[in-house]
Amino acid sequence: MNEQQNKATSEQQEILEGIRWNEAGLLPAIVQDDTTLEVLMFAYMNPESLKLSLESGQTWFWSRSRGELWHKGGTSGNTQAITSIHYDCDSDTLLVKVKPEGPACHTGQVSCFYRELPLGSKAAAGKPLADELHSGGSQSTEARFAVLAELERVIAEREAERPEGAYTTYLFDKGVDKILKKVGEETAETIIAAKNKDNAELRLEVSDLIYHLLVLLQERKLPLDDIMEELSARHERPRRD
Repeated sequence: MNEQQNKATSEQQEILEGIRWNEAGLLPAIVQDDTTLEVLMFAYMNPESLKLSLESGQTWFWSRSRGELWHKGGTSGNTQAITSIHYDCDSDTLLVKVKPEGPACHTGQVSCFYRELPLGSKAAAGKPLADELHSGGSQSTEARFAVLAELERVIAEREAERPEGAYTTYLFDKGVDKILKKVGEETAETIIAAKNKDNAELRLEVSDLIYHLLVLLQERKLPLDDIMEELSARHERPRRD
């Protein structure tokens, strides 16, 4: 090891000794895309995961729920190549800049922060017009479909964690053929309810169908946002006479 490498190693060790871990021995880590500057995710590192991150050049974290080290993308392939690691003025938070290989979120979204909390009326009143136009409409419209985003999130969580006894776990364990069978069954039952002009039954069957379609989209790793974009694109196409 040459003199320059020795100096860098010594400096790194000095910085690490000054890190202020929380009472659980963890450090919050904010992950940011080095190119777009979009915040991708938030997780925790312990001393070992930080050491692995520094040595490997890829992000490693500590999973509080599973109580184990977690290599981001180790299973999905959506790894994050580290370009730099910054620490804040109190030495108790990290900013990790990366070049991501695929989405950061387990839902298939580029960033885990893909949902927006509506501002209060006073704050919203001062929101620039360009931002309001970019949001695509009123908050009430977003609120109407918030349950779909939440259901998508829960389904993705079920696939990742596979809690025993959950119906969604059962579907993912059985695989795509079982999921497709359920989509077909719910489609047929929706048709029957509509033919019978039974709106109470139709409401139930359509709800079942939407749920199973969301399970299918998660199994195929096709985000619901992609469907929304396709619908939006179709809506914008000029009509043919």
